[in-house]
Amino acid sequence: MTRVLIFGTGFAGQGHAEAFRGAGAEVVGAVGRTPSVVDEVARNLDIPYSGTDWQEALETCRPDIVSIATPGGAHYEPIKQAIAFGCHVFCDKPMTAEGDTAAELYELARRKGVKTAYAASFRYAPSILHAKRLVAEDAIGAPTEVECISHFNLEREIPFGWSHRKEEGGGRLNNNFTHTLSIVTSVLGDRILSIAGEVRDDLGRAPIVEGVHNFATRRDFIPQNLDDPSLEWGESNVEWSYTVMARLESRFADTPVSVLFKHGGLVPRFHEDHVVFYGTKGAIYVKGHYGSGHLYLHENKTWRELPLPGDIAAAVPDVRGETEQCWHHLAREFVRDIRGEAVEPYPTFREGSQYQRIIDLIRRNDSWTDVTGLA
Repeated sequence: MTRVLIFGTGFAGQGHAEAFRGAGAEVVGAVGRTPSVVDEVARNLDIPYSGTDWQEALETCRPDIVSIATPGGAHYEPIKQAIAFGCHVFCDKPMTAEGDTAAELYELARRKGVKTAYAASFRYAPSILHAKRLVAEDAIGAPTEVECISHFNLEREIPFGWSHRKEEGGGRLNNNFTHTLSIVTSVLGDRILSIAGEVRDDLGRAPIVEGVHNFATRRDFIPQNLDDPSLEWGESNVEWSYTVMARLESRFADTPVSVLFKHGGLVPRFHEDHVVFYGTKGAIYVKGHYGSGHLYLHENKTWRELPLPGDIAAAVPDVRGETEQCWHHLAREFVRDIRGEAVEPYPTFREGSQYQRIIDLIRRNDSWTDVTGLA
């Protein structure tokens, strides 16, 4: 049986463990930063080995696959060690905190001949798989443009942590744009021609609170009294909003497809978040910031909701949570590929390193042209 070692004990680490079990693999160990936390997680998930030393865990557990489920700033060294050990690597996004290190790891994995998976995995949301099929079947004609719009209205008081720091893998580009870019390229094609964008840090600071170990429960630690003079604050240095424009080459169109990615992490939504694919004959609208809601097709000047095809519905992993379902889907494909079975292309370190370098470019905020002299 395929053996998997998990690095990370929070929401992603526990989710990855269940995903690989769902794919028929054996989870042989878990590694975390805090001994008491990793021991408890391993006990609760019935994982036989737990520890805090990654190299020791590699040598003791002898995994076929390592699953990297820590914040992005902690990915580089463990992945480098795992590649040297000959392990296949499943890594959550972002791949690393910067493009150069991501590109280095991609090249190391390629030279070593290990397989990699990059979990920008909402491309496996059922309605996105449906949209992909419809585009391939010419339901909207030649694609012309796409828009991915989301407004999260996140609490400004969420305790300070990795999500507030660029060097730790934080920022909305790393943790939102990676998914939407993967969604668009999975439907239209992965040849990205050009990119332009702007980012904005409209948060500033966040309260420092002890005891936050799980990203999914961080809201439970928001201080009740934000005016407490003894409360300490950490400074954000990363974007909470972004606007990105891209041009993609698609085998379904003779000219490049225009794409708009608009995300406001701290602002409220009025209409539904959505992903829309426009074409010369029609359009596909999918509700939800990652396209996890209902799908509507526009044809003959009318929108109509389409049911999910039976085969796509039947293949949805039987687990709660959209994030978990997508992890299960990708883990299933990854394990099957490692076992030599035929699978559809899935995101790898090739995409992970490309996305990280694109994020570096967007964060420069230098896409503007000064027009003040044209007045």
